[in-house]
Amino acid sequence: MIRRLFAIAGAVFLDAVKRRIVYLIVFFGVVMALAIPALPSYNVGVQAGVYREIALALTFGAALALTIGLSANRIPGEIERRTVYGVLSKAVGRWEYVVGTWLGIFGVIGVCVLGFALVDIGVGQVVYAQFMPRLLEGAFAIWLEMGIVAAFAVAVSGLSGAVVVTVASLTFLFAAHSRDSLFPNGAPQIVLTLFPSLDAFNVINPVAYGTGIGPVYAGIMTATFLGWVGLLLLLGSLGFASKDL
Repeated sequence: MIRRLFAIAGAVFLDAVKRRIVYLIVFFGVVMALAIPALPSYNVGVQAGVYREIALALTFGAALALTIGLSANRIPGEIERRTVYGVLSKAVGRWEYVVGTWLGIFGVIGVCVLGFALVDIGVGQVVYAQFMPRLLEGAFAIWLEMGIVAAFAVAVSGLSGAVVVTVASLTFLFAAHSRDSLFPNGAPQIVLTLFPSLDAFNVINPVAYGTGIGPVYAGIMTATFLGWVGLLLLLGSLGFASKDL
């Protein structure tokens, strides 16, 4: 089982890095990171913090575009090209196909987000003469959150086309960061418990202006990530298993 999962993940990873979208988004991330120092100057004590905040925001945007680009049409495209039938004919379960597909996409996202973070750290060192390893903490949070978005997209893509997956994924992400806005006067506890929230991964302030997130909070983020991904991939596997291919 593990071997089959990683075989699928490896194939997805290798296929993904061949796609132009990866290189285009990486290029975008590098250009934007290099352009950050051209922003208006701030006070000496604020300038580096503003740089870190903008760097994390740009990393998030580039990672989101990459995640949607890789996830939205992965399974629908494989079904359209009929390559999925060759994989499933080799004693591969549909749930293994779903989970393996997500693993491959998650790996690509991790490599790209790490690359963005290293570029940001390098620019910060050159321009501001400050070593900014805390940006890796922010990149870790972004990677985990994009892993959840990818799991949602993969789950939906087992039943729908790329356009529906894209809209649904962006709606999910928006709603997951809008719970307090949607329920300004509070809501029943069961609603707050079941309503999706990804606010745990919003670590811009402590990373940009504070001392970072620390190992305890990193553990909380990881536990949240595992719970969301497990649930979404379970639902996605059940949905794909019921799909008439």
